Amino acid sequence: MAKESSLKNMLVTLSVVTLVASSLLGVVYSLTKGPIDEAMTAKTNNAIASVAPAFDNDPSAEQFMVELSGKAYRVYPAKMGSDVSGYAVETYSSGFGGRMSLMVGFNADGTINGTAVLSHAETPGLGDKIDASKSDFSVQFKGKNPEDFQLLVKKDGGDVDAITASTITSRAFCDAVVAAWEVFKKCDSENNKMEVSNE
Repeated sequence: MAKESSLKNMLVTLSVVTLVASSLLGVVYSLTKGPIDEAMTAKTNNAIASVAPAFDNDPSAEQFMVELSGKAYRVYPAKMGSDVSGYAVETYSSGFGGRMSLMVGFNADGTINGTAVLSHAETPGLGDKIDASKSDFSVQFKGKNPEDFQLLVKKDGGDVDAITASTITSRAFCDAVVAAWEVFKKCDSENNKMEVSNE
C-alpha cells in the first residue's frame, strides 16, 4: 500500500534534499577555492610582469592600496634595487557588460608601459577586443604619457581610436586608464616626498 502524501512528509523530504545539496555545494567550494585563488594570483602576477617596467623585487609582496575618489585601487611597485622604476595599478570601470578590470603599468616618468585585461564581461566579437589577444586596441596606449595624450575616444575629443561598434567599452577602458593615471600621480607624489625627507 502506497504511503499517503502529507505536508509533513513533503517538508521532511525537501529539508533532506536541501541539506544534502548544500553539503555537496560546501564540499565542492572547499575543493575548488584553493586552485581558483592560485589561478587568480598567477593571472595577476603575469599581468604585472607584462605591464610593469623591469623590476628585481616581488611587486605582489609589496602591494598597497590607494584611496581615490572613494574607491580603492591596488598598486604594485616595480623596483630596481631600492629605486622605484614604476608601478602596476589594478584599476576598474563599468563597461557595456559590467565591471572591467585592468592592470596598467607606468614607467617612473609617467608613460604607460602597457595594459592588460584581468577580467571583463564585454560582448564577444565586439567589446572583447580590448583584450590584446583579440585586437591591437590596447597597443595605442603603450609609450603614451597621459600628460599629453588625451585619454578619451576621438568621438569625445580625445586621442584614442575606439573599437568599431564598441564605443561604450572603449570609453570604459579609457576611464579605467585615467583612474590608474590618477593613482600613479598620487603614488609618485608620495614617493617623491619620501625621497626628499630621506635626504
